[in-house]
Amino acid sequence: LVAGRGLEWSDAMGVIVIEGVIMLIIVLAGLREAIMNAIPDALKRSIGAGIGLFIALIGLVNAGLVEHPEDGGTIVALSGDVTTWNTLVFVVGLVAIGALVARRVPAALLLGILLATVLGVVINGLSGGTPVPGAELPDSVAAAPDFGLVGDVSFNVFDVLGIGAAVAVVVAVLMANFFDAMGTALAVGRKAELLDEEGRLPMLRRVLLVESAGAIAGGAASASSNTIFVESTAGAAQGARTGLANVTTGVLFLLCMFVAPLAAVIPSAATGPALVVVGALMLGQVAAIDWEDMGVALPAFATVALMPFTYSIANGVGAGVVLYVLIAVLRGRWRDVHPLLAVVAAVFVWYFSYGTV
Repeated sequence: LVAGRGLEWSDAMGVIVIEGVIMLIIVLAGLREAIMNAIPDALKRSIGAGIGLFIALIGLVNAGLVEHPEDGGTIVALSGDVTTWNTLVFVVGLVAIGALVARRVPAALLLGILLATVLGVVINGLSGGTPVPGAELPDSVAAAPDFGLVGDVSFNVFDVLGIGAAVAVVVAVLMANFFDAMGTALAVGRKAELLDEEGRLPMLRRVLLVESAGAIAGGAASASSNTIFVESTAGAAQGARTGLANVTTGVLFLLCMFVAPLAAVIPSAATGPALVVVGALMLGQVAAIDWEDMGVALPAFATVALMPFTYSIANGVGAGVVLYVLIAVLRGRWRDVHPLLAVVAAVFVWYFSYGTV
């Protein structure tokens, strides 16, 4: 929004607050839950698998193993030099977590992250430099958080862009947040084995209500949208099933505000392997998809592929929904398409035409 639309960052936070309020109204009206339930099970499974590939790619990129070459010859490639200490830490963490998960050791992800972190700190200490970025012991364990930007929000987007363009921007952000959160909620719910026989998430209204309120609070605090994170699947993979896990995570994050230097010791090379392993676990959801039926297979494949390829959950969901509806209509099975799904497909056509966020 700032780079592409010319808004100030405070104006962008105002857009987040506005779309959060709209999303909250949609949830209270029951429309968001109805849309999620209108999505076919095959697409729901492909959403989970696509998110798995997406977070695996995030882990590889954050760890520095995969990069975008400066020469532009390829879209992505292995790092220019994989024979680094950073790569060693990543590989050790990946193998350790993989072995621990295979042996069903409790807290396998946490143990693997700690092992890789200790290895990174030791390597940096012995080398006298930082061959493993981030794995450095801090000068101070505690630090006072800065709340200076809380509440610094502006709603000048309508003055800067004009009414029509501002509404389009808000709707585009709403679409991205709406379907990012929807896809993540379904993926985490399936990983935690919380979905019912029809692929629906019980008490979904509560989940969406909290997520929508988080968008408002995040924008108001100048911290962007507090949406559902794909990394939450790591918790589900370790056995998290109730809200207690979320509360515990929230409390720990709150404490990290005051011990940020200590929390920063954990390098991306240590957390990346956990994301890759969780991504591998989530990919198994595609096994239940009927790949012989091209009317299902192509939309499912587009959903899985476009999430990591475009670095966006919403893009993958949109491509899958649009293809599913179009193929169903052209093959004479338009009665199988839920009316709400057809509306969502039409909105996604506008979303892609206008320009994604």
